[in-house]
Amino acid sequence: MVMMKHHILSLPLLVMIFCSSTTILAQKTPAPAPEDAGPTDIIRILKKAGGYTTLIRLLQTTQVSTQIDSQLLNSNGGLTLFAPNDNSFSSLKPGFLNSLSDEQKNKLIQFHLLPTFVSTANFDTLSNPVRTQAGDDTFRLGLNVTSSGNQVNLTTGIVNATVGGTVYTDRQLAVYEVDKVLLPRDFFVAKPPAPAPAPEKAKASSSKKKSADNDVVAGDDDSTSAASVKQRCLISVPVAVATIIVALFSW
Repeated sequence: MVMMKHHILSLPLLVMIFCSSTTILAQKTPAPAPEDAGPTDIIRILKKAGGYTTLIRLLQTTQVSTQIDSQLLNSNGGLTLFAPNDNSFSSLKPGFLNSLSDEQKNKLIQFHLLPTFVSTANFDTLSNPVRTQAGDDTFRLGLNVTSSGNQVNLTTGIVNATVGGTVYTDRQLAVYEVDKVLLPRDFFVAKPPAPAPAPEKAKASSSKKKSADNDVVAGDDDSTSAASVKQRCLISVPVAVATIIVALFSW
Protein backbone atom coordinates (compact mmCIF):
# COMPACT_ATOMS: atom_id res chain seq x y z
CA MET A 1 0.00 0.00 0.00
CA VAL A 2 2.80 2.30 0.94
CA MET A 3 4.58 1.29 -2.26
CA MET A 4 1.53 2.21 -4.44
CA LYS A 5 1.21 5.54 -2.70
CA HIS A 6 4.86 6.25 -3.40
CA HIS A 7 4.43 5.52 -7.11
CA ILE A 8 1.30 7.67 -7.28
CA LEU A 9 3.20 10.59 -5.77
CA SER A 10 6.17 10.10 -8.13
CA LEU A 11 4.12 10.27 -11.32
CA PRO A 12 3.33 13.99 -11.11
CA LEU A 13 6.95 14.64 -10.25
CA LEU A 14 8.12 12.80 -13.36
CA VAL A 15 5.67 14.73 -15.53
CA MET A 16 6.97 18.01 -14.13
CA ILE A 17 10.60 17.02 -14.74
CA PHE A 18 9.80 15.98 -18.35
CA CYS A 19 7.98 19.22 -19.13
CA SER A 20 10.79 21.26 -17.62
CA SER A 21 13.42 19.48 -19.71
CA THR A 22 11.40 19.95 -22.89
CA THR A 23 11.07 23.68 -22.20
CA ILE A 24 14.83 24.05 -21.66
CA LEU A 25 15.61 22.20 -24.92
CA ALA A 26 13.14 24.34 -26.82
CA GLN A 27 14.78 27.50 -25.48
CA LYS A 28 18.25 26.33 -26.56
CA THR A 29 17.24 25.22 -30.08
CA PRO A 30 17.17 28.31 -32.45
CA ALA A 31 14.22 28.85 -34.79
CA PRO A 32 15.06 28.16 -38.42
CA ALA A 33 16.07 31.35 -40.30
CA PRO A 34 13.71 32.50 -43.04
CA GLU A 35 14.86 31.59 -46.53
CA ASP A 36 16.78 34.38 -48.26
CA ALA A 37 15.19 35.16 -51.62
CA GLY A 38 18.49 36.70 -52.80
CA PRO A 39 18.97 39.69 -55.12
CA THR A 40 16.53 40.36 -57.94
CA ASP A 41 17.35 38.37 -61.07
CA ILE A 42 15.60 39.68 -64.21
CA ILE A 43 16.37 36.53 -66.23
CA ARG A 44 14.89 34.29 -63.54
CA ILE A 45 11.76 36.47 -63.42
CA LEU A 46 11.21 36.28 -67.19
CA LYS A 47 11.91 32.55 -67.36
CA LYS A 48 9.37 31.95 -64.62
CA ALA A 49 6.78 34.05 -66.47
CA GLY A 50 7.42 32.18 -69.74
CA GLY A 51 7.12 33.40 -73.33
CA TYR A 52 10.12 35.78 -73.32
CA THR A 53 12.82 33.67 -75.02
CA THR A 54 13.91 36.36 -77.51
CA LEU A 55 13.97 39.11 -74.90
CA ILE A 56 16.00 36.91 -72.56
CA ARG A 57 18.52 36.20 -75.33
CA LEU A 58 18.91 39.91 -76.11
CA LEU A 59 19.26 40.79 -72.43
CA GLN A 60 22.05 38.26 -72.08
CA THR A 61 23.95 38.96 -75.33
CA THR A 62 23.93 42.71 -74.68
CA GLN A 63 24.73 42.12 -70.97
CA VAL A 64 21.88 44.47 -70.06
CA SER A 65 20.57 41.78 -67.69
CA THR A 66 23.76 42.11 -65.63
CA GLN A 67 23.41 45.89 -65.73
CA ILE A 68 19.80 45.69 -64.48
CA ASP A 69 20.66 43.40 -61.57
CA SER A 70 23.59 45.66 -60.63
CA GLN A 71 21.46 48.83 -60.76
CA LEU A 72 18.84 47.25 -58.52
CA LEU A 73 21.53 46.40 -55.97
CA ASN A 74 23.25 49.78 -56.00
CA SER A 75 20.50 52.35 -56.47
CA ASN A 76 17.29 53.31 -54.73
CA GLY A 77 15.35 54.68 -57.70
CA GLY A 78 14.39 51.32 -59.11
CA LEU A 79 13.69 50.37 -62.74
CA THR A 80 10.75 49.74 -65.05
CA LEU A 81 11.02 47.27 -67.93
CA PHE A 82 8.58 47.07 -70.82
CA ALA A 83 8.84 43.44 -71.90
CA PRO A 84 7.79 42.39 -75.42
CA ASN A 85 6.92 38.71 -75.53
CA ASP A 86 7.95 36.28 -78.26
CA ASN A 87 4.82 37.04 -80.31
CA SER A 88 5.80 40.72 -80.34
CA PHE A 89 9.26 39.94 -81.70
CA SER A 90 7.86 37.54 -84.31
CA SER A 91 5.78 40.40 -85.76
CA LEU A 92 8.93 42.35 -86.67
CA LYS A 93 10.09 42.45 -90.26
CA PRO A 94 12.05 39.24 -91.03
CA GLY A 95 15.75 39.73 -90.47
CA PHE A 96 15.31 43.02 -88.63
CA LEU A 97 17.10 41.97 -85.44
CA ASN A 98 19.98 40.43 -87.39
CA SER A 99 20.40 43.68 -89.31
CA LEU A 100 21.13 45.60 -86.12
CA SER A 101 24.67 46.17 -84.90
CA ASP A 102 25.63 45.20 -81.35
CA GLU A 103 25.38 48.87 -80.37
CA GLN A 104 21.86 49.12 -81.80
CA LYS A 105 20.75 45.93 -80.05
CA ASN A 106 21.95 47.38 -76.77
CA LYS A 107 20.14 50.65 -77.50
CA LEU A 108 16.96 48.73 -78.38
CA ILE A 109 16.89 46.98 -74.99
CA GLN A 110 17.82 50.17 -73.11
CA PHE A 111 14.91 51.87 -74.90
CA HIS A 112 12.56 49.47 -73.06
CA LEU A 113 13.95 50.54 -69.67
CA LEU A 114 12.90 53.51 -67.55
CA PRO A 115 15.48 54.57 -64.93
CA THR A 116 12.81 54.73 -62.18
CA PHE A 117 10.24 52.42 -60.65
CA VAL A 118 6.76 53.23 -62.02
CA SER A 119 3.73 51.53 -60.52
CA THR A 120 0.52 51.02 -62.48
CA ALA A 121 -1.07 53.86 -60.51
CA ASN A 122 1.69 56.32 -61.46
CA PHE A 123 1.73 56.13 -65.26
CA ASP A 124 -0.48 59.19 -65.49
CA THR A 125 2.07 61.22 -63.50
CA LEU A 126 4.84 60.82 -66.09
CA SER A 127 5.88 63.83 -68.16
CA ASN A 128 6.25 63.23 -71.90
CA PRO A 129 8.51 62.53 -73.58
CA VAL A 130 9.61 60.01 -70.98
CA ARG A 131 13.35 59.50 -70.67
CA THR A 132 14.55 55.93 -71.24
CA GLN A 133 17.98 54.47 -70.57
CA ALA A 134 18.77 54.62 -74.30
CA GLY A 135 19.66 58.32 -74.09
CA ASP A 136 18.48 61.90 -73.66
CA ASP A 137 17.64 62.78 -77.28
CA THR A 138 13.91 63.43 -76.95
CA PHE A 139 13.35 63.43 -80.73
CA ARG A 140 15.27 60.31 -81.70
CA LEU A 141 14.84 58.39 -78.42
CA GLY A 142 11.69 59.88 -76.91
CA LEU A 143 8.90 57.67 -75.54
CA ASN A 144 5.40 58.99 -74.90
CA VAL A 145 3.21 57.31 -72.28
CA THR A 146 -0.52 57.94 -71.93
CA SER A 147 -2.99 56.25 -69.61
CA SER A 148 -6.75 56.14 -69.51
CA GLY A 149 -8.35 54.13 -66.77
CA ASN A 150 -6.60 50.76 -66.70
CA GLN A 151 -5.15 51.11 -70.21
CA VAL A 152 -1.61 52.35 -70.77
CA ASN A 153 -0.44 53.22 -74.30
CA LEU A 154 3.11 53.79 -75.51
CA THR A 155 4.24 55.53 -78.69
CA THR A 156 7.73 56.00 -80.09
CA GLY A 157 6.93 57.89 -83.30
CA ILE A 158 7.37 54.58 -85.15
CA VAL A 159 5.33 52.11 -83.08
CA ASN A 160 2.17 52.34 -80.97
CA ALA A 161 2.02 49.70 -78.24
CA THR A 162 -0.18 48.80 -75.30
CA VAL A 163 0.72 47.51 -71.85
CA GLY A 164 -0.90 44.09 -71.60
CA GLY A 165 -0.38 43.39 -67.91
CA THR A 166 2.06 43.15 -65.04
CA VAL A 167 4.67 40.41 -65.22
CA TYR A 168 6.41 41.26 -61.95
CA THR A 169 6.48 44.07 -59.44
CA ASP A 170 8.04 44.85 -56.09
CA ARG A 171 9.26 48.11 -54.58
CA GLN A 172 12.27 48.30 -56.89
CA LEU A 173 11.45 46.63 -60.18
CA ALA A 174 8.32 46.68 -62.33
CA VAL A 175 8.04 44.50 -65.45
CA TYR A 176 5.11 45.12 -67.80
CA GLU A 177 4.25 43.09 -70.88
CA VAL A 178 3.83 45.10 -74.09
CA ASP A 179 2.22 43.84 -77.29
CA LYS A 180 4.87 45.29 -79.62
CA VAL A 181 8.61 45.82 -79.67
CA LEU A 182 9.32 49.50 -78.98
CA LEU A 183 11.34 50.75 -81.95
CA PRO A 184 13.04 54.14 -81.47
CA ARG A 185 12.89 56.79 -84.17
CA ASP A 186 16.69 56.79 -84.07
CA PHE A 187 16.78 53.59 -86.16
CA PHE A 188 14.74 55.06 -89.02
CA VAL A 189 15.42 58.79 -89.24
CA ALA A 190 18.59 59.87 -91.04
CA LYS A 191 21.10 61.57 -88.84
CA PRO A 192 22.00 65.20 -89.70
CA PRO A 193 25.26 65.65 -91.64
CA ALA A 194 28.33 66.27 -89.59
CA PRO A 195 29.49 69.92 -89.44
CA ALA A 196 32.20 70.94 -91.90
CA PRO A 197 35.67 70.48 -90.45
CA ALA A 198 37.55 73.57 -89.35
CA PRO A 199 40.42 74.78 -91.63
CA GLU A 200 43.46 72.67 -91.04
CA LYS A 201 46.32 74.28 -89.17
CA ALA A 202 48.73 72.57 -91.52
CA LYS A 203 47.47 74.66 -94.43
CA ALA A 204 48.00 77.86 -92.47
CA SER A 205 51.50 76.75 -91.55
CA SER A 206 52.19 75.89 -95.19
CA SER A 207 51.09 79.36 -96.29
CA LYS A 208 53.34 80.96 -93.70
CA LYS A 209 56.24 78.80 -94.87
CA LYS A 210 55.68 79.76 -98.50
CA SER A 211 55.57 83.44 -97.52
CA ALA A 212 58.80 83.06 -95.58
CA ASP A 213 60.42 81.30 -98.55
CA ASN A 214 59.35 84.14 -100.84
CA ASP A 215 60.85 86.63 -98.41
CA VAL A 216 64.11 84.68 -98.43
CA VAL A 217 64.18 84.61 -102.26
CA ALA A 218 63.46 88.32 -102.40
CA GLY A 219 66.25 88.91 -99.89
CA ASP A 220 68.63 86.82 -101.98
CA ASP A 221 67.72 88.82 -105.09
CA ASP A 222 68.36 92.07 -103.28
CA SER A 223 71.72 90.79 -102.08
CA THR A 224 72.68 89.73 -105.62
CA SER A 225 71.71 93.13 -107.01
CA ALA A 226 73.77 94.91 -104.36
CA ALA A 227 76.77 92.71 -105.13
CA SER A 228 76.50 93.46 -108.86
CA VAL A 229 76.45 97.22 -108.21
CA LYS A 230 79.46 96.90 -105.96
CA GLN A 231 81.36 94.92 -108.57
CA ARG A 232 80.56 97.54 -111.25
CA CYS A 233 81.81 100.28 -108.98
CA LEU A 234 85.06 98.44 -108.30
CA ILE A 235 85.64 97.95 -112.03
CA SER A 236 84.86 101.61 -112.88
CA VAL A 237 87.44 103.10 -110.48
CA PRO A 238 90.61 101.70 -112.19
CA VAL A 239 89.25 102.60 -115.60
CA ALA A 240 88.74 106.21 -114.50
CA VAL A 241 92.23 106.40 -113.02
CA ALA A 242 93.79 105.04 -116.23
CA THR A 243 91.88 107.54 -118.30
CA ILE A 244 93.19 110.43 -116.18
CA ILE A 245 96.82 109.24 -116.48
CA VAL A 246 96.58 108.95 -120.26
CA ALA A 247 95.14 112.45 -120.45
CA LEU A 248 98.03 113.91 -118.40
CA PHE A 249 100.68 112.39 -120.63
CA SER A 250 98.87 113.62 -123.68
CA TRP A 251 99.45 117.18 -122.56
